[in-house]
Amino acid sequence: MLRASVTAEKAGIPTVSLISSGFLRLAEATSKSMGVKLPLAVYSGHPMMDAPEQVSAKAKAELLPAVIAGLTAQRESAQALIPESEPQPGSIVFSGDLLEVQEHFLEQLWSDGLPVVPPTSDRVEEFLAHSPYPRDHVIGVLPNEGREATALSVAINGVMAGCRPEYMPVLLAIVDAIADEHFRLEDAGSTPSWEPLVVVNGPIVKQLGFNFGQGAMKVGRQANTSIGRFLRLYMRNVCGFRIPPGDGDKGSIGFTFNVALAEDEDAARRAGWSTLAMDLGFGPDENVVSVMSVVCITAPLYSAGSHAVDHAHQFAEVIKRSFAPWAHVGLRKGVWTPLIIMGPEVAEVIASEWSKDEFRRYVQSHATLEAGMLEEFSLPATAMPLDLKRLVAEGLLPESYAESDDPARLLSIVVRPEDICVVVAGDRGRNQSRGYMPNHHQGALTSKRIVLPDGWA
Repeated sequence: MLRASVTAEKAGIPTVSLISSGFLRLAEATSKSMGVKLPLAVYSGHPMMDAPEQVSAKAKAELLPAVIAGLTAQRESAQALIPESEPQPGSIVFSGDLLEVQEHFLEQLWSDGLPVVPPTSDRVEEFLAHSPYPRDHVIGVLPNEGREATALSVAINGVMAGCRPEYMPVLLAIVDAIADEHFRLEDAGSTPSWEPLVVVNGPIVKQLGFNFGQGAMKVGRQANTSIGRFLRLYMRNVCGFRIPPGDGDKGSIGFTFNVALAEDEDAARRAGWSTLAMDLGFGPDENVVSVMSVVCITAPLYSAGSHAVDHAHQFAEVIKRSFAPWAHVGLRKGVWTPLIIMGPEVAEVIASEWSKDEFRRYVQSHATLEAGMLEEFSLPATAMPLDLKRLVAEGLLPESYAESDDPARLLSIVVRPEDICVVVAGDRGRNQSRGYMPNHHQGALTSKRIVLPDGWA
């Protein structure tokens, strides 16, 4: 909503944005990042928690005067979010012992709360030596605070996160992905508090020692853990998504960063299936990173049986029950790419009878929820009813979603079967899989080739 107001203001149309008081700091940060000081009308508290008469009284006492004042006030330019005193890229910011460095970085809000590896000049240069680009190469200008994403900033945060220098091409590709407009990085501070997930494909998985077997999504392997931490640290330090005492991240109840996920490509080949990167249009030997948001993870999904349908039935049941409360946002946006991490043994059983597309079609058609429940979940989360007929008329949903007004009718919570992503990884000795739910078009699945420097071995 704020970005729509900024567009209107830049076109000379006065606006006033209505927000609840809990969003005030985020609203100020967002408008500053876009160069416009937006007039705001602030509702104290949250309207979804007030009785109708309270909402009416606050609207008259708080919102109406602010709307009138905002529409008649003279416009001002926003002050830049980046402080003038901010250190220049590559400059020496502190000298001290290890503990003193940690304290200084915490005070400056440059740390994620964990100890960082001091980004000394020598260590940063080691990372830059593994970059295919010069140190001042600009990948893009990133929200929320409008900083340039450079090879140098990637190297510095890579050092801090505990990465190895040879991970640098992967880190650059990750930042390239989040800088893509399709990813919608500007929404990374939204209240659902999604975390990005990095998926790695290609020969580089084995070259850099990623774990793709037992414990695939646990901390413990340097490549998976430090690269996952790097992305969260980069989004905090360069993009500006900080929790209090900082600003920029309005995640209401968050969870920690995801370690990077690497696909067990040998297992996928044994099953006769393509990898995720191949599904997205890349070649079988290309090194690729894919980045997507994650707002929910299912319980462990144990499936059993010697036929594909035995397992697919379990996938559909667990996914629809786990994702039901948030499925309405995927329908509202027409974009939703749930990710299934499928255990190698499970993949081989399913693949013995079905193609990956057949598996997707089964899950999409059987992961259903009553229309009335979708509408019930939608209102308290968005303060707006879920108008399925309008979404069909706008072309966001197929006509089948508006064929009836029966609240008991079953609707697929995933719009298109091809939107379901499958990565083969995990414990070969167990029949376990998991589902990861994205936050619709916020943090939309975005993939980039990993560009290797000359002489890569």
